[in-house]
Amino acid sequence: MDSRLRGNDEINMPLSKQPRSILDYPKYWAAAHERPAYQLPMCRADMDKLGWDSCDIVLVTGDAYVDLPSFGMAVIGRALEAQGFRVGIISQPDWKSAEDFKALGKPNLFWGVTAGNMDSMVNRYTSERKIRSDDAYTVGGVGGKRPDRAVTVYAQRCREAFKGVPVVIGGIEASLRRIAHYDYWSDKVRRSVLMDSKADILVYGNGERQIIDIAHALGAGKNIKDLKHIRGTAVMVNQVPDGWIEIPSTDVDEIGKPFQHINPYAMNSPQACDEKAMHRLREKVVPVSILDIKKNRDTTVIRMPSYEALVDDEILYAHASRLLHLETNPGNARALIQQHGSRQVWINPPAIPLTTEELDSVFDLPYSRLPYLGYGDIKAKETKIPAYEMIKNSVNIMRGCFGGCTFCSITEHEGRIIQSRSEKSILNEVEAIRDKTPNFTGVISDLGGPTANMYRLKCKSAEIEASCRKPSCVFPGICKNLGTDHNPLIQLYRKTRNLKGIKRVFIASGLRYDLAVESPEYIKELVTHHVGGYLKIAPEHTESSPLDKMMKPGIGSYDKFKELFDKFSKQAGKKQYLIPYFIAAHPGTTDEDMLNLALWLKQNHYKADQVQAFLPSPMSTAAAMYRSGRNPLKAISRIKARYKEEVFVPKRKKQRDLHKAFLRYHDKDNWPMLRDALKKMGRADLIGSGDHQLIPAYQSAPLGRAKQGTNFRTQHTRVERKSKSKPPRRRR
Repeated sequence: MDSRLRGNDEINMPLSKQPRSILDYPKYWAAAHERPAYQLPMCRADMDKLGWDSCDIVLVTGDAYVDLPSFGMAVIGRALEAQGFRVGIISQPDWKSAEDFKALGKPNLFWGVTAGNMDSMVNRYTSERKIRSDDAYTVGGVGGKRPDRAVTVYAQRCREAFKGVPVVIGGIEASLRRIAHYDYWSDKVRRSVLMDSKADILVYGNGERQIIDIAHALGAGKNIKDLKHIRGTAVMVNQVPDGWIEIPSTDVDEIGKPFQHINPYAMNSPQACDEKAMHRLREKVVPVSILDIKKNRDTTVIRMPSYEALVDDEILYAHASRLLHLETNPGNARALIQQHGSRQVWINPPAIPLTTEELDSVFDLPYSRLPYLGYGDIKAKETKIPAYEMIKNSVNIMRGCFGGCTFCSITEHEGRIIQSRSEKSILNEVEAIRDKTPNFTGVISDLGGPTANMYRLKCKSAEIEASCRKPSCVFPGICKNLGTDHNPLIQLYRKTRNLKGIKRVFIASGLRYDLAVESPEYIKELVTHHVGGYLKIAPEHTESSPLDKMMKPGIGSYDKFKELFDKFSKQAGKKQYLIPYFIAAHPGTTDEDMLNLALWLKQNHYKADQVQAFLPSPMSTAAAMYRSGRNPLKAISRIKARYKEEVFVPKRKKQRDLHKAFLRYHDKDNWPMLRDALKKMGRADLIGSGDHQLIPAYQSAPLGRAKQGTNFRTQHTRVERKSKSKPPRRRR
């Protein structure tokens, strides 16, 4: 195997797998004479009340400021405050000039920039690229309060406001755009957001460990340009440092020779680089043995195909996506490097997950649990923040997800290693909700997180977990090394609902039913005490082809869960129903697949409402399928006889509309489209009024289409049943 040894001293510190605890840093000077603020300051008047002449760190966010641990900027702000830093927040500034960015004065250490809890493009546009009229993370639910590609715009305005202040970007938008990525809204491959924003450091994943390290380093007088070694960050470099072994991505995953003259490790455009950069790329390759590479994983960097090479090469893009996802386990991931013009993006391995003690410390911080008081009366309609109203009485009990669903961004952002809080910390937060939340009725709306039932689930062997490179622990089946004991979660449910002042505890987070069936006792506990008539669940599809591309279990797992759900509901003397979610137009989905799903829905008497088609989120595996027509879950090759699988992708609007119409087969407005499609598919036998038929032959008066794109749950459906009460919403 060939490797490349290149050098300078830009990255001169080892990437430790035993990081410093966030609880072990000495407090910054401000902690010696200041107490935590009731809420972090948003204006000069707030700073004056605290006796501050300046902020050490100013955080800029695209969300309204809510001092609650479900809002990322509040978590980062409070975590930095606990370290002794004076932290201010600028929320949803007017981005058309730099004036709003001067509200708190010049930061002493750095700017922290995020688009908010959601990617700004996902937040603003539907899966059909239509502008949404609302924004759940804005006061009054008003849309248009943040710019497109907010991280890039905010970072540029920060530099305009105060030149020379370091800019650190993070949050889900930066995290999922840390490398060259397919952008659905422009329908092209875009550069890393680190390049576009001209930020100094990009923090990806949950960022407490990284941001605390950065803050203390800058507080100690270090230069931002010297902080190249921090796990869970990406930085710009000129070349690979001394002592590092560089290997091409094609040595890790063979794809065959590139077309014609294209070199995936050089730029296609001569104007994109200078002569020195080109010379570095042509340096002599130094052979290094496989044994040397295995021994030196911590000083090995994989050269990904350049941004310029990915722009027009779909197969190379699928290859790059596959490699990126193979290098996501903190226990064995290697650094990545990718050429962008004359500069290079260096992506350090993921941060080591927080321990339970560290995670508890983050959630136990003195949050006021209220929106910023300057917004006015939280009871008034014009000042309500929909996302806050939805989750103010919910509790995050864990982080991460080992499901690995290809369309979802949770695993790519939070990782697949589950980080669980202690029972004590969770129960303390429930009591804080009871004592601090205005007009609390005694109902906890959710105990969950990315998933409802992965609390304390982990690999049975730390050694196996550290060496595993599988993208999912539950696909194509549950790994034999995965612990599936739901008893800690059952005990948590019981202790929570027995707290004084707590009347009901609901579970609204997405449930992994394939895990739940491993513990019938858990299903019984859930159904008996924590379902309010309806339980939302996400089989996503019924057919094997799209399910395989999603990395979701077959519909048989859903059937097993439903059997137990119905059994225990009957035993509890309750009439309760499952509400399944489905995705239309996901890669790998044919018209026949959607027809079979529609027939399944009718046979099971489900009527889906507010249906939306698949939306390719940046950096996701499903987005790579959408872009390339290849399956990155399997080997990628240019040679047709070698590559494992082509993926059918329903891209055309007409076909996407048809797939949504199949999910809404009961909508009279869709019947003409479905009749035409069924005839072309040779299934005219399904047109008629029989129980086995999908749509009638006659056409009644049109009802008009339901309004689309008003709900910020962008990729799922809501299923209607006859009831006077509304089902609880599922938090994404």
